[in-house]
Amino acid sequence: MKRMLIRDIFSGKQVGQEVTVCGWIRTKRESKGVAFLALSDGSAQDTLQLVVPAESPAFCQLHRCNTGAAISAKGMLKESPAKGQKYEVEVSEVEVFGETDPEKYPLQKKGHTLEFLREIGHLRPRTNTYSAIFRLRNVLADAIHDFFQSRGFIWVHTPIITSSDCEGAGELFTVTSLDLDSLPKREDGGIDFSRDLFGRRTFLTVSGQLEAEFLAMSLGNVYTFGPTFRAENSNTTRHLSEFWMVEPEMAFADLKDDMELAEEFLVVGQFES
Repeated sequence: MKRMLIRDIFSGKQVGQEVTVCGWIRTKRESKGVAFLALSDGSAQDTLQLVVPAESPAFCQLHRCNTGAAISAKGMLKESPAKGQKYEVEVSEVEVFGETDPEKYPLQKKGHTLEFLREIGHLRPRTNTYSAIFRLRNVLADAIHDFFQSRGFIWVHTPIITSSDCEGAGELFTVTSLDLDSLPKREDGGIDFSRDLFGRRTFLTVSGQLEAEFLAMSLGNVYTFGPTFRAENSNTTRHLSEFWMVEPEMAFADLKDDMELAEEFLVVGQFES
């Protein structure tokens, strides 16, 4: 049977039909004669409740269905009589793709600090917090592209590695292929970047502005949207070492055009949010 996404399950169109879902177990709760699994597959922020009756052949697989385990479950989709979810699947078959050790799996049904989640970057997208962040970023990125594309702008990809400091826009991270344990030196004692990969000193970009300006001189209205980097040692909520930035450039534009574009962008941004 073809796998169904949880977001499609929530439409309710398959109620009364047998469905197959795949995902990762968020929680497991057992009581006399029945077990409840909360399943997430990444397609929706909410989880799907799986009900495993004791008489089901899947019940004997429960010892392998711990938090974090990857499974496939087949069963009947029903309207849930309990509060907290509208639909649930009464499971008849379970296949375990990957087990987890409940004593070692770091994500449990409790609050975790952001500092702790930074230490498990491969698992933190499974939390509600980071799942919501990535979904929000996806919507915002789509809205940004839609805004400029609908107005005839061309998305241009500017270099991430560059020799330009872009008018001194910020402190730069140096990119080098030189051996840091044995750096070549010039006669004045400075590092000889002429022996580096690009024959000069290069950096992670702080802005795509300069490239966007000359691209606008050929393509008309353009915009950049990509990663930029700052090497300022300022650990505050207002400073990031890496972030994504939007930079539009327009040929043959006057101040009125600039103001109208800025006002439209702000209005659309408020509407989308």
